Amino acid sequence: QVQLVESGGGLVQAGGSLRLSCAVLRSIFVIADMGWYRQAPGKQRELDATISTGGSTNYAASAKGRFTISTDNAKNTVYLQMNSLKPEDTAVYYCNAEVGRYRTNYWGQGTQVTVSS
Repeated sequence: QVQLVESGGGLVQAGGSLRLSCAVLRSIFVIADMGWYRQAPGKQRELDATISTGGSTNYAASAKGRFTISTDNAKNTVYLQMNSLKPEDTAVYYCNAEVGRYRTNYWGQGTQVTVSS
């Protein structure tokens, strides 16, 4: 059973915006701290933003002021609104759910974001 499904990636010009969506299995969504990560070619996966079950958010320095993470509890969905995109934001973006005392991780399949200069 697929737990997390991302969508919303694509090709955008520098300075543009995209909104990524991640539909989450409800049984996971209601107990998980959610996050968005990126992985550029040849680089390690790195954190962009997280949102806790209580709604607290945290951003990487590169994302702060440009990206916004949010959730829609009625839709079991987490979003990443990305504004003022730069070519260096080009990467595969992954949705993550972290659950429980032992911090079990669930990952989506990833969605490609390409920012042209």
